[in-house]
Amino acid sequence: MAALTRPGPHDDAGPARTVPRIRVPRSRTGRRKTVVAALTSPRPSDRTAPGGPGSMRGTARAGLAGLAGAGAGAAAQFATVVLVTRGTDRQTAGAFFTATALCLTAAGILRLDAGNGLVRLIARSRPLGYGPARGYVRAAFVPVTALSLAVAAVAVLRPADPASRVLAAALPAVVCADVAVAATRGFGAMRPTVLLTGLFLPSAQLAGVVLVLWAARTGAGGPAPAIMNALNAANALNAVNTVEAVDAVTLTALAVAWAWPYAVVLAAAAFWLRRRLPRGPRPPGAALDLWRDTWPRSAAAALQSVFQRLDVLVVAALAGPAEAAVYTAATRFKVVGQLAGQGLAQAVQPGLVRALAGSDLPRARALYQSATMWLVVPTWPIWLGYAAFAPWLLGVFGDGYASGVPVALVLAGTMMAATACGMADVALSAAGHTRSSLVNLMAAVATTVALDVLLVPSAGVLGAALGWSGGTLVKNLLPLWRIHRRYGLRPFGAHSVAALTPWRPPRRTASPPASADTNDADRGADGDLCHTVDHDADRDPGRDPGRAAERGAGGEPGLRAGGRR
Repeated sequence: MAALTRPGPHDDAGPARTVPRIRVPRSRTGRRKTVVAALTSPRPSDRTAPGGPGSMRGTARAGLAGLAGAGAGAAAQFATVVLVTRGTDRQTAGAFFTATALCLTAAGILRLDAGNGLVRLIARSRPLGYGPARGYVRAAFVPVTALSLAVAAVAVLRPADPASRVLAAALPAVVCADVAVAATRGFGAMRPTVLLTGLFLPSAQLAGVVLVLWAARTGAGGPAPAIMNALNAANALNAVNTVEAVDAVTLTALAVAWAWPYAVVLAAAAFWLRRRLPRGPRPPGAALDLWRDTWPRSAAAALQSVFQRLDVLVVAALAGPAEAAVYTAATRFKVVGQLAGQGLAQAVQPGLVRALAGSDLPRARALYQSATMWLVVPTWPIWLGYAAFAPWLLGVFGDGYASGVPVALVLAGTMMAATACGMADVALSAAGHTRSSLVNLMAAVATTVALDVLLVPSAGVLGAALGWSGGTLVKNLLPLWRIHRRYGLRPFGAHSVAALTPWRPPRRTASPPASADTNDADRGADGDLCHTVDHDADRDPGRDPGRAAERGAGGEPGLRAGGRR
């Protein structure tokens, strides 16, 4: 019987021990799968090759794909806001932005963080040929779908305007589409995320809004002109009421144009998963494994969703939909930072999980500082330009939106400070400190609400911007302080300048063999896309990487913040 050798669990250069090779039956494709080899291999060869998925260059390439999709999505969303503000009055625009913000907030709560849970568990099932993945997907979709359908039914049956009913009916599709796309990342694929949610979704919404506004303006087959003509012919309403009726119908049509692409995204992601998921019996305990790992994080995910759009809802409630339209237009560039951070997090988070779970602080430090530079370099010029040209840029949205210039200045300064902190909260969660992340989010939401209630009645949209700024600074500075105290991580350091080297063409030099004793810090941080199985967890599949990171932070088996035992 052939044998495998691998290093010891804590010493890369330590004595090797022999592990027997265990063969399993052939799969449907006819290829044999070696379970022990997959579980005990310290590092596949493609992860050490320059430019491979496990190198820093591979992580940069995955991050670039995420940023490209985020940039295209941000541009389409910005164009959508411009069209709505210029094609409708401020009351209608504010009502539309408030309704969509409420729908997305509810969807973020109802997702229960099932998408991230699927990413972790599907990635950890890779050594087993993704055998348990089908059971994990079923266990995630059953409660999420049932809960979203129940909430949608209650919202539809309540007396409300037609636009709110349309968005309530679309809520299950919005929730399930996000979970399905997240599940594709568990297989290490970024293409569905970039194509579906980064490119297709915002582009289709933009196209729908263009058609609605064009039909309402020209009368070419649109529902709004038909109702307008009918009301005028019947003389049922006076001119003011007619305008309000046209606004209501246009608002409903805009809601339909915004919601329908989610059904297409859900169908496409489900088709991709159906082709990729292996067929077989449902493994026992799949639901328990998924929700035992996911439900503690669902509260943090819900708070994160609330925090992202709370300011728009507060402005609409305290100052009215017209002020909400001005605030949404002035803070539209905020989505650039949010989507850029999300695109990088999808590529960097798995590497941080492995590095911090294995107490590999040099690798975690290199990856964290590199990600900070990748976030700062493309976004800081945007914020500086926005602050400098805010009076002219806000004029793009139409008349009456130039009053949001102070909001734009507060937004630019806050986002520059937030990006300078790097992905501190992602690093904290990757280390397994989800309770601390939840406390930080609660503090950020409480700060935002307190400042909004105090400042919005007197200062209007500027008060809302100051409240959001205070919450954002709390949300970023608290986790930065925690990871620096526990692990000695800083957003800038020796790896900051070197982080730009993965964008250079690769040198044509022979790569060291996989068994070579090469320092991980010299090879580059391990950033396998969405494969969150660290080496120690590979040796014990039942071990939770987050708990290993907790032990590494303060327990005996791990390393101290300075890297010493």
